[in-house]
Amino acid sequence: MKLDDFSLKGKVCLVTGASYGIGFAIASGMAGCGATIVFNDIKQELVDKGIAAYKEAGIDAHGYVCNVCDEDAVQAMVKKIEEEVGVIDVLVNNAGIIKRIPMIEMAASDFRAVIDVDLNAPFIVSKAVIPSMIKKGHGKIINICSMMSELGRETVSAYAAAKGGLKMLTRNICSEYGKYNIQCNGIGPGYIVTPQTAPLRERQPDGSRHPFDAFIVAKTPAERWLEPSELAGPAVFLASEASNAVNGHILYVDGGILAYIGKQPE
Repeated sequence: MKLDDFSLKGKVCLVTGASYGIGFAIASGMAGCGATIVFNDIKQELVDKGIAAYKEAGIDAHGYVCNVCDEDAVQAMVKKIEEEVGVIDVLVNNAGIIKRIPMIEMAASDFRAVIDVDLNAPFIVSKAVIPSMIKKGHGKIINICSMMSELGRETVSAYAAAKGGLKMLTRNICSEYGKYNIQCNGIGPGYIVTPQTAPLRERQPDGSRHPFDAFIVAKTPAERWLEPSELAGPAVFLASEASNAVNGHILYVDGGILAYIGKQPE
C-alpha cells in the first residue's frame, strides 16, 4: 500500500448535481487529490454559480447543463465530456430530491418524480458511462445512497423507496460489471450541516434545541450533525485504486446512527 493508491491524479470525475452542498464537498475533496472535476446541474444559472464556487476554491471545474432524468441529454453530455475533457474514470451519482409528504397525502406524480431523480437517473447516467469504462479497462461508480436505504421514517416513503432501490442498483452494477474492473459502491450520509437543514438546527426562542435537532443529536453516537467535508474522505477512497477490492458495498457515513439503538429515557 502506497499513498499514491489514494491519488486521483489524471482521473476525470463526474459528480452530478454538484453546484453546491454534498456534491460540491465531494468534488472539492476529489480535486484536492488531483482529480479533474466535471459536474452538471439542471439550469445554466446553477452551473454558473457552481463554476464560480469552484473557482473561488481554486478548482478549475467543467460544468454542463443537463437533466439527468433525460436519457438522450445524458448520452449527449457524456459524449461531450469525453470530447472536451476525457473519458470519465469516476462517476458520483449525487443529484437527488426529497419530498416530505405523508404517504396517503402524496400524489403518485410526486412519488414518481422522486423515483425518477433518485433512482432512474443513477441508472441512466451509469448506463451512459459504463461502455467507455469497459473499453478503458477500469471505472468507479459511487452512488449517494442514504440511511433511508436501510430505515424508514415518517413522510419519506418515495425517498426511502428510491434510496433502497439505489442500494440494490449499486449491488447489481457490481455483479454485472465487476469482471470489467468496474467497482460500484455507495455512500450513505447521515444528517449533514447544509443550508437546507439550517432551519432544523436553529435554537428556539427559549434557547432550547429544535425538536428535530434534539432528536438527531440523541440518536447519533457522535452527538452532532456531520459536515459535508466529512464525506470527501470516504468518496476519495472509493474513487481511488485503494478500493479496487471493494465492490457492491454501502459505506454509511452517519456518525454511528445505524449502529445505535438510542439513549434510554431518563
